[in-house]
Amino acid sequence: MTTSAPTVVLVHGAFADASSFARVIPELLADGVQVLAPAVPNRSLLGDAAYIASIVRRIPGPVVLVGHSYGGAVITVAGAEDNVQALVYLAGYALEEGESLGELQGRFPDSDLASALVFAPFPVEGSDEPGTDVTVDIDKFPAIFAADVDPGLARTLAVSQRPLAGAAFAEAAPVAAWKTKPSWGLVSSSDHTINPDVERFGYQRAGMTTVEVDSSHLVMLAHPKEVADLIREAVRSISA
Repeated sequence: MTTSAPTVVLVHGAFADASSFARVIPELLADGVQVLAPAVPNRSLLGDAAYIASIVRRIPGPVVLVGHSYGGAVITVAGAEDNVQALVYLAGYALEEGESLGELQGRFPDSDLASALVFAPFPVEGSDEPGTDVTVDIDKFPAIFAADVDPGLARTLAVSQRPLAGAAFAEAAPVAAWKTKPSWGLVSSSDHTINPDVERFGYQRAGMTTVEVDSSHLVMLAHPKEVADLIREAVRSISA
């Protein structure tokens, strides 16, 4: 336990940005919880984790690291920072040490996302070879990603996606922070972006405290109170 108030760092996933936490942040701020929701570059698992770790290191007190979707893979690595005292996964990937996103996902049947991905080249500084940006087909995004989110908002999210570089799918996690940090996991049981069994498997393997919510992938926007309650539980666990 600690007497220093923890900071909650919210790590968004692929095809989204920090605004995906827009309905959860007010819940936490109303509790007097310190919150930070940085922009994740979404360029590579190792690079993204290093970036989030650099932000965590600048926070003077304990941190509760929250990751949605691909952000779960990011916090699995960045969560090894000394001041991270709890992890919360939201419809996320809880990788094992030495495991990649592609390997974990490949253990299970594809979700509807697999057939809706769009690939596009992007220039890589210092290289003659382009990278590959991955997004979700705009027309399919609402049903796959945000079925229970306000339709107007879902359409806005569809056209404002933050792409994920394809390279991130193949990079192996060098560490699994959940091995040494208490962790919580939320399964979106109506998820069409990540097969819910991928979420369940990762959480069960890690021995996490797990809850299930009948939600689309964007559970933070569809069910903010349930998400905030799970984060509160993690915050309480490390507060005096």
